[in-house]
Amino acid sequence: MNVYITDIAAFLPNAPVANEQMEEILGMVNQLPSRTRQLILRNNKIKTRYYAIDPATGKTTHTNAQLAAEAVRRLQPYAGFAIDDIECLACGTTQPDQLMPGHASMVHGELKSTPCEIVSTAGICISGMTALKYAAMNVALGQSKNAVATGSEQASSFMRSRMAGAIGEETAAQLENQPALAFSADLLRWMLSDGAGAAFLAPEPTPGKRAFKIEWIDIFSFANELDACMYAGAIKNDDGTLTGWREFACPEEMLASHALLVKQDVKLLDQEIVPATADRAIPRLQAKRGIRPEEVDIFVAHYSSDYFRLPIYEGLRAIGFHIPLEKWYTNLPDKGNTGSASVFIILEELLRSDRVKPGDKVLCYVPESGRFSICYALLTVV
Repeated sequence: MNVYITDIAAFLPNAPVANEQMEEILGMVNQLPSRTRQLILRNNKIKTRYYAIDPATGKTTHTNAQLAAEAVRRLQPYAGFAIDDIECLACGTTQPDQLMPGHASMVHGELKSTPCEIVSTAGICISGMTALKYAAMNVALGQSKNAVATGSEQASSFMRSRMAGAIGEETAAQLENQPALAFSADLLRWMLSDGAGAAFLAPEPTPGKRAFKIEWIDIFSFANELDACMYAGAIKNDDGTLTGWREFACPEEMLASHALLVKQDVKLLDQEIVPATADRAIPRLQAKRGIRPEEVDIFVAHYSSDYFRLPIYEGLRAIGFHIPLEKWYTNLPDKGNTGSASVFIILEELLRSDRVKPGDKVLCYVPESGRFSICYALLTVV
């Protein structure tokens, strides 16, 4: 029941956007330059990112489905490959372009390939990994001869000035001493990026071509213990519950509450993301898989901001799961935080680099603050 990632492709729309260009493209809130942008960028250490926005006109250049479809079109798992060869298409994203139909339907529609099985996976950052796991299980069980999994995000539609609220003076003043405030709704616009990745899965590697063997993909949800942290289409109540957008008296009340914006419970995020990563997930993973940190040659870590890198490192080390920082691999500074697409985009870069060699064990880590889920996946380079 072996499964291999025999090719990975990434698509990042338009030219890279430097820090100095962000407000030119996203626009200024209330026509005023942001006082907080530089503070946030100093902590997240992102230098460039990508937006599906035409900088000259401000219009959208790619929908979320189009981003994913472009990544799929760039796959070349073997000579003569065509998108009509795809038997299963699994697509994950944080925010599809519409409520219905599902994201995979829209990606398949963009590809205009032959009929195939499709599945849309919901969630936030882990949705790309759940798509990958579904695709892997489909191939492993012999349900399909091959499968393609995608992760994609078109976050810029949330980040333009017409969607963002003004940042209060008190929040701006507190940001210097409380960097976690950068993850609130008004400030997430300096954190997120657009992009897509696609992986082609097969029961055996392509001769003469480097691949990743999927050893396992494990996902742990702690929603039974923790409240919602990152959410959209709802407001959070004092007791930690969510009131969804359909529960408002009228559309005007819903819009006035900013229910459709992406928001985070900053205090809960800062308090729980490291314990969820280390104290909650790793003991369960070790009990199930017996993995030891010294087995790991490369640690592919998705984190939304460099602000979390050292706390996560220290949290893992504190429980005896010490992976030296020189083994960590990320492209966050150059590619930005692309959510569910991030691991695909990192692995695409890694697979084509000289950093990996046959036999290397690659441990992937993807946290999701939605209601705190953690994914770990082990790959072997072949």
